[in-house]
Amino acid sequence: MATVLYPSPVFGPVHSRRLGRSLGINLLPPDGKLCSFDCVYCECGLNAERVPHEKMPSRACVASELERTLSAMRDKGETLDALTFAGNGEPTGHPDFLAIVRDVRALRDAYFPQARVCLLTNATHLDRDDVFEAVQLIDRPCLKLDTVDADYIRRVDRPNCPYRIDRVLERMQGLKGRLIVQTLFMKGTFEGRSVDNTLAEYVDPWVKAVTALAPIGVDIYTLARATPVPTLEKLSREELEAIAGKLRAQGVDVHCYE
Repeated sequence: MATVLYPSPVFGPVHSRRLGRSLGINLLPPDGKLCSFDCVYCECGLNAERVPHEKMPSRACVASELERTLSAMRDKGETLDALTFAGNGEPTGHPDFLAIVRDVRALRDAYFPQARVCLLTNATHLDRDDVFEAVQLIDRPCLKLDTVDADYIRRVDRPNCPYRIDRVLERMQGLKGRLIVQTLFMKGTFEGRSVDNTLAEYVDPWVKAVTALAPIGVDIYTLARATPVPTLEKLSREELEAIAGKLRAQGVDVHCYE
């Protein structure tokens, strides 16, 4: 069972496969997981096994801790490529997400103006106008889209909030010119059923949907850390590249990460 939980509200810097030297911003409690998805592959574990008892950090707490960290890093002459909203669940679920994004941008400008503000999100809250506005302020918004198959989403991503893939795609369309799509591919089983989303029945509709979104980039990756379900299987580099090739044939910029 995966046991990775991140400090809150700031952790790192860490070396990210995609973002370089990144300082994490965790808007969720440090002692558990709060997420609108309950993905079977989540490195933080399954929601029911990681119920937090502490509260989300306040806006003021996030700002003060981030400024303290950035100031110390600058004084030490450290470098920073990204400030990334990530952590123990879905960051856009924080009720003050928009205001916090504005605070983070201001602090970035003051201490490390060359760093990008990034977001890793499952896109479940894009229907909220404040969240949609906040995402538009992010330099690199990375939105999850493991598949466009509703049954697969129910079985594997397991949303615990209202989630309609057609509505999510519609909102993602509004982010043209800045959108990054992130997709995890894997094989294996969960509760006796296949979770292989590399089959043509999943990949071909996904390629069509992603191409229509016209993202500035697509990050595809596979399992890299322990998962709460031991019957999941990671892909090889060759398998990832084969999927990437289908998108590249449509003129989409794709990067693969193992």
